Amino acid sequence: MKLIIAEKPSVAKNIADALTIRTKKDGYFEGKEYIITWAFGHLLQLFDAKDYDTKMARWNMEHFPFIPNKFEYKVKNDPRNRGKVDRGADKQLKTIHFLMRRRDVDCIVSACDYDREGQVIGDSIIYKARPTKPVYRLLLNEWTKDEVLQGLSNMKPNEQLRPLQDAGVSRQWADWVIGINLTSVATLKYQKGRGKALNIGRVLLPTLKIIYDRDMEIEKFVPEDYFKLTATFQTETDETYEGTYVENKEDKFEKKEVLDRIHQQINKKRATIIDKKVEKKKEFAPFLFNLSNLQGYITSKYKGWTSDKVLKVAQSLYEKKFITYPRTSSIALEESLVSKTAKVVRTLAEDLPYKDEIRFVKTKRVFNNAKVESHSAIIPTYMKPKQLTNDETIVYTAIKNRLIMQFMPIAEYEETRLQTKLEDVSIKGYFASKGRVQLVEGWKKVEKIQSKDAILPVVHVEDSVHEVDSKVSSHVTKPPKPHTEKTLLRVMETCGKSFKEEEETEELMGNILTGFSIGTPATRAETIKKLKDVGYITSQGKTLTCSALGRRLVETFPVKELFDLEFTGRLEKTLSDIQKGKVNKREFLNSIFNFTNGSVATIKADQEKIIHEITSAQRKTNEVLGICPECGGNIVEGSKGFGCNNWKKGCKFVIWKNDFYLRSMKKRPTKTMVKALLKNKQAFVKGLTSKQGKKFSAYLSYEKNKENDYYSWKMEFKK
Repeated sequence: MKLIIAEKPSVAKNIADALTIRTKKDGYFEGKEYIITWAFGHLLQLFDAKDYDTKMARWNMEHFPFIPNKFEYKVKNDPRNRGKVDRGADKQLKTIHFLMRRRDVDCIVSACDYDREGQVIGDSIIYKARPTKPVYRLLLNEWTKDEVLQGLSNMKPNEQLRPLQDAGVSRQWADWVIGINLTSVATLKYQKGRGKALNIGRVLLPTLKIIYDRDMEIEKFVPEDYFKLTATFQTETDETYEGTYVENKEDKFEKKEVLDRIHQQINKKRATIIDKKVEKKKEFAPFLFNLSNLQGYITSKYKGWTSDKVLKVAQSLYEKKFITYPRTSSIALEESLVSKTAKVVRTLAEDLPYKDEIRFVKTKRVFNNAKVESHSAIIPTYMKPKQLTNDETIVYTAIKNRLIMQFMPIAEYEETRLQTKLEDVSIKGYFASKGRVQLVEGWKKVEKIQSKDAILPVVHVEDSVHEVDSKVSSHVTKPPKPHTEKTLLRVMETCGKSFKEEEETEELMGNILTGFSIGTPATRAETIKKLKDVGYITSQGKTLTCSALGRRLVETFPVKELFDLEFTGRLEKTLSDIQKGKVNKREFLNSIFNFTNGSVATIKADQEKIIHEITSAQRKTNEVLGICPECGGNIVEGSKGFGCNNWKKGCKFVIWKNDFYLRSMKKRPTKTMVKALLKNKQAFVKGLTSKQGKKFSAYLSYEKNKENDYYSWKMEFKK
């Protein structure tokens, strides 16, 4: 009997379905040859500092730096009560360890995600029980039946994945040491008033610096006036086109008077086309999506989307077997996937109006092992979804379209450039015009992409035309645009290297695939979200800017290496090299410990200053949402829930912001909902999502149970 440990219940269900196992017990599925159990992501977490030494329960500058001699793991904390163990995680961990010890189980299989985080999740659970049975690794890129069955016949001994595990724990331990030490010491040194800590992190601060630098570019930008002269010309067949005056290869002029003089001379004058260049050009479809490109595409195209939301929706599609592994940095597919991809393309093409134009061919642009790191690009699987939520439809359609584009005809257009010279006028320059005509729509047909370029009339060199209108226009140079999640992800992915938007060069891809970046595809969205949550950046629409707190942190925090993109990029590159077996884990960790010790000393020696002052007004919220049904106190909003202000006297009434019941229907409690519940005993809630992904509305009430002191939700539908 083989015991398979999946990362999540949904993945365990996919494996059970592939093996046609229907018997479900408390915490696992059981068949004749396989037992399939699951984690809930991380069941274990690293010890808190106070778990190693009780003196660390209270922050004291003298106790830092603090680096444990040995890193230990414990059952993760309850997210609602950090002081208690998560009972669900504890129960499931005991179930897994019980199954590992069963006499009929002869080997253990880790089926957690094939990345360094997944490796740590599986290994921390398995080796906590000190197994004596062989441990294997199931390495899959998707959870379809065919892939699961093939993967089970090609498992690897888990020992072969040691470099991946080393990279995973190195990242985890490094972030713990830097985060615990520098967050604590920085908060003690630079924060006045009690409240949220001053968060310091290896990936957090360089990302903040990227946004800060762009803000500074915008603030320091000095606008300059410039002028242009444009003229409209009419051909002998009464067609018109526009041209911009060019002199010495420049069409922008500092002095308006220069253009005014020319403008006065050209009114209704004859002109001749002195040059015409026509060039046929090809446009290749954009590369397949990796996670960062997918996040950038969705967040820039649709309102209300964040990179964190894109990742969550993509993860849902992955667990439902509709797309391949989403946390990838690759924009190509492994060459071994040619036949599988052909099957996917045939399946997807069946219902498309342009299916006759789709031609599956093996090209280096799509299938290229040199452009694949651990996981191939994101594509759909052969399983076509019958029903998706609106959000899932947006992400799935983008991924599907991007794959189909690769096998549509290459788009072709004709670009025409004209030079028009005024006759009988003593001016040095000429008027330049540019236009294009789409000859082959090709892959652009998939998303109905339209060209914005002007179309020029059919004219020839030495044709005579005449000027019918002209104007001198004033312009102002524009500052750089603020970062959006799309542009920020791009800079993080390339570690600050400057590349044009949508440009995919060999140098750029080499930079990404060698691991020289800020964070990983899996963590970048979480970093951006955390920057917002801790108040270092603000978002307005799609733009991201530094808050006042974020600016003070960048300008005054003394450990400048943490803001340095090169420094962070080198750390990420080293983690990538550990994963490849090129660098020793201990060497990396020693460098992190030395850096942390030095940074703590730098902060301690720094001059006294306040980066963050928390006032009593910031700590409290004065808005009373209603009367507590338990004790008659006031219900107010806190950071984690809506609770009673008599909590110090023992009142336990609270509606948690991450309430499990509401979360199961993709909803979070709001102030409006809480006010209605307290006032009317029920609230009409729109936009709830069923298990089948359908949206619905219902009346919800939050009532005390008769059997115990807890409150539970009740749902009601009214005509």
